[in-house]
Amino acid sequence: MYMQVERRSSSCLHLKRSPGIRSWSLLVGILSIGLAAAYYSGDSLGWKLFYVTGCLFVAVQNLEDWEEAVFDKGTGKVVLKTFSLYRKLLTLFRVGHDQVVVLLHDVQDVNVEEEKVRGFGRGFVVVLRSATGFSHPLTQSAVMGHRSDVEAIAKLITAFLELHRLESPGELSQSSDSEADGPRGQS
Repeated sequence: MYMQVERRSSSCLHLKRSPGIRSWSLLVGILSIGLAAAYYSGDSLGWKLFYVTGCLFVAVQNLEDWEEAVFDKGTGKVVLKTFSLYRKLLTLFRVGHDQVVVLLHDVQDVNVEEEKVRGFGRGFVVVLRSATGFSHPLTQSAVMGHRSDVEAIAKLITAFLELHRLESPGELSQSSDSEADGPRGQS
């Protein structure tokens, strides 16, 4: 699942995402390797703690982030929040949240983009595009193989923000061709 709808009303759309089953399985698998190494090794207690701590560190590093997006028409803002357990542990609980705030009226388009996911293939992510050319992904990590889930979220956001396209891409290219022919014909 790409994102889940936490709350939806005419003035607010709240989407959330938590680490998936693949992420939790990877955490348990890596931590199990550290525990097995500590249990079956004949090393001292210090080395056993090092095995477990090292594997825990690597496991938490591979854990996906908790992410949420709040589209609020009352405040006129989109708030994209990310919580990372890895960053929170590295900074000794001082940092761990990232937040991006975008004005609602700046969002001009919502697209689904394809990304290459190292070692796994292709993934898909929703991207918010503004009139100034700025674009920001809705989540930091792409979802693998479920383009329909990502497209459903993109359509939900487009409907909530009332971003209906006036022209289809074919009509847009025809109008730009006729505009390009117009000035040449008048010269």
